[in-house]
Amino acid sequence: MNKEDIKQIIPHREPMLLVDEAEVTGPTTGHGKKTITGEEWFLQGHFPGNPVVPGVMLCEMMAQASAVIVADKARGCTPYFASIKNARFKNKVLPGDTVEFDCELVRNKANFYFVEGKGYVNGKLCVSAELSFALVKGV
Repeated sequence: MNKEDIKQIIPHREPMLLVDEAEVTGPTTGHGKKTITGEEWFLQGHFPGNPVVPGVMLCEMMAQASAVIVADKARGCTPYFASIKNARFKNKVLPGDTVEFDCELVRNKANFYFVEGKGYVNGKLCVSAELSFALVKGV
C-alpha cells in the first residue's frame, strides 16, 4: 500500500501521516517503511545541528505501519493509542535512513488490539515496543 491506500485505513494526514508504504505479510503480520528526508517537522528542534528522530515518533510510525494488519476492521473507525509498553531505543534514526517496521498482532479483546513491533535501519534494530490501540467507530 502506498500513502493514498493507507489514508483509506487510518485518518492521519500530513504532517502526521508517518509511513510511506505498508503491506500485510501474513494473517497477523505487517511491514511498513518510512524514509527520513531530514525535512520532517519533528527534526527541526531535535536536535539543532544533530537531527535525530525522536523515539515517540518512531513509536507512532510503528503504530501506523501496524494498521494494515487490522485494515478490514479499521474502516470507519478512529484508532486511539491505549498504551506503549517496554519501548526500547537501540540505535539512532537519522536523515537519509529508511526505517522498516515489522509488526505482529498478538491478541485482541473486543475493539482493543495488541501489537508487538520492531523497527530496523539496514537490518539493525533501532526500536521495539508493545503497542495497544482501540478502534472507536464513528469518532
